[in-house]
Amino acid sequence: MMAGLIVAIGAQNAFVLRHGLLRSHVGAVVSLCALSDWALTALGVFGLGSLVASSPAASEFLRWFGAAFLTWYAIRAARRAWLGSAALAAQGGPVALGGTLAAAAAVTWLNPHVYLDTVVLLGAAAAGHDLAGKQAFAVGAGLASLMWFAALGYGAAALSRWLARPAVWRGIDALIALVMAATALSLLRGS
Repeated sequence: MMAGLIVAIGAQNAFVLRHGLLRSHVGAVVSLCALSDWALTALGVFGLGSLVASSPAASEFLRWFGAAFLTWYAIRAARRAWLGSAALAAQGGPVALGGTLAAAAAVTWLNPHVYLDTVVLLGAAAAGHDLAGKQAFAVGAGLASLMWFAALGYGAAALSRWLARPAVWRGIDALIALVMAATALSLLRGS
């Protein structure tokens, strides 16, 4: 279930992909994203998922905050796609590890779809299991997350020579912008 949820292109995956392509702190980004997903999954599996789902105020706040965050992310990606290689050159230089990890934490912990996927959906799916089943569920979801982020980050790094072409970057950023905008719109519509 986690593998099915995590593969969709979103802010977190786009960030991992981008850092893989830049070959910038790939291990640290992969680790932070996987550990964050694992922690959020554990929160959902062991009870927080039902609490968030039962609070209309929390759900409404996450919906509006998430739409604003995803719109901001879409605008940034659209700008990079529009500017093309100039944006790639400006953002392709060395980035400090602290700044990279802060940005990875932001696209992970400020993204409402991460909470929807890990805390609410996985939490609901695990609700009918006993403690041993919930533990196995959380471990399996965490391993799926780790495998996906490692494949995405290190796969992008391995293919970076081909993927680093300005036209490919512009296409990736345009796709990211469209997906983020569509996701923000779906949040605003309440679906």
